[in-house]
Amino acid sequence: MANLAGGAVARPFQTQAVEFLDRHIELRTAPELWLKRLVLGGFERIFEIGPCFRNEGIDKIHNPEFTTCEFYKAYANLDYLTDVTERLISELVTYTNQLTLEQLPSLSTCNFSIDKPFPRIDFLENLQRLMNTVLPDLKSPNAHAEIIQQFQANGIPLPESSTLPKLLDRLASKYLEPSCQQPTWIINHPECLAPLAKSFTDRNTKQRVSARAELFIGGKEVVNTYEEENSPFEQRRKFEEQVKYRNDDNRADVDEDYLKALEWGLPPTGGWGCGVDRLVMLLSGTDRINDVLPFGNLRNVVSLGKGGRDVSVSQ
Repeated sequence: MANLAGGAVARPFQTQAVEFLDRHIELRTAPELWLKRLVLGGFERIFEIGPCFRNEGIDKIHNPEFTTCEFYKAYANLDYLTDVTERLISELVTYTNQLTLEQLPSLSTCNFSIDKPFPRIDFLENLQRLMNTVLPDLKSPNAHAEIIQQFQANGIPLPESSTLPKLLDRLASKYLEPSCQQPTWIINHPECLAPLAKSFTDRNTKQRVSARAELFIGGKEVVNTYEEENSPFEQRRKFEEQVKYRNDDNRADVDEDYLKALEWGLPPTGGWGCGVDRLVMLLSGTDRINDVLPFGNLRNVVSLGKGGRDVSVSQ
């Protein structure tokens, strides 16, 4: 719990503590900013496996309470992070497939390729190719309006929260993610989709993109990797940019405490995150998060508190 839940663009849960009855505090949406503070303090390698809370909707692959694994390593870059991820996934799949065949025949084995290296697709280059268009300069004042015109021209329904990051995320979910059935990295996301990562101008698209690689398997996100932003000046600029997209789903604010910590000097750092529940879904061959949660999703837990399980939500 903290004054401000940072580290993810998500709506936090709010609560009160008896020590601070005059204000609301928020349950964490990600451990990222706290773990990076530890790197700042001299822990060059740090990890955590623990719960996170996001006050968002429930579907087959999302639950408001979930378990995440994150690690941060000083002086690691994207090449290191993607290599570690590919070795981890390959070894996990090999082990669980053997375990399934020998001891758990009721489960399905993983049937996707683990040949390394996993292919990579560029976010903006492939999006433009698949949409047969050229996207506007995403830093221009007219970018939001022009992207909405692209939605209308292609008959794509607008998301409820039609900020620029939400629009780009919707385009990725429609055009890019479905093609990632085999393990595939999506790289070079637009800067606004990764405000805590380093960014640069892409040589091909001339757009500002982030140093981020996102692994998809079966069309679902499994792992996120980043080269972390360590400039307090650039981080402030990106926080202020995110405030422009603030709404009910995005409570973004300028985290002055974290910016002050960055002034002590964060070394070049690689960050890695994986949803544990979703990883278990992948390895066990299920497509519903309910099946890997001991008491089901939030609807199930609330129904249990009323004296009976709502069976309909798990069907």
